[in-house]
Amino acid sequence: MKIQEMYDLEHTLAKPYLEQFTYPWQALKGIKDFILALGPTLPKEYKEVSPQVWVHETATVAPTAFLGAPCIIGANTEVRHCAFIRSSALVGNDCVVGNSVELKNVILFDHVQTPHYNYVGDSVLGYKAHMGAGAVTSNVKGDKKNVVVHGERDYETGRKKFGAMLGDFAEIGCNSVLNPGTIIGRNSQVYPLSSVRGVVKARHIVKGARGAFAKD
Repeated sequence: MKIQEMYDLEHTLAKPYLEQFTYPWQALKGIKDFILALGPTLPKEYKEVSPQVWVHETATVAPTAFLGAPCIIGANTEVRHCAFIRSSALVGNDCVVGNSVELKNVILFDHVQTPHYNYVGDSVLGYKAHMGAGAVTSNVKGDKKNVVVHGERDYETGRKKFGAMLGDFAEIGCNSVLNPGTIIGRNSQVYPLSSVRGVVKARHIVKGARGAFAKD
């Protein structure tokens, strides 16, 4: 669950920010402030297309997409029709933010794909993580209490809003729900129509509502 175990920080502009923390959810509180500080320091290839919205000149943004401040869109990234980047989103290079996708308070590493009807809120998605069509992060518990990560022990996060942390190369199947506080390890796979909570270790597969087993 530690940042150094889940992510190759060479694949995100957030490297100096994430290096400050042990667990990835600790970074959620300050994403907005980090983007606001980083934006004015970006290379000239990033254009401030509206106040506190920086888009790389090689990115493609559909005219129907909404880019809420603050946000950063990386090189060669595609933001498709009716995407809704609500606010506080750092989107890396070569990403896809697809039709009707909503992002809020997130870090997307390079080569992340959220291509169809995804909601990703209060989450960090690692290098080459992919969310299938309709897969979402649920970021608030039904009882509105603080989110607890259930791993080898319980980790109190102190946060009411916390979606999911996806390690590098994580694969989330279509129409799956990642419940508040879900951690998906590197190279792990969630099958379609799964409901996942707690910690899925690296190189594991989750099928259905519960069953996880080692992939290798």
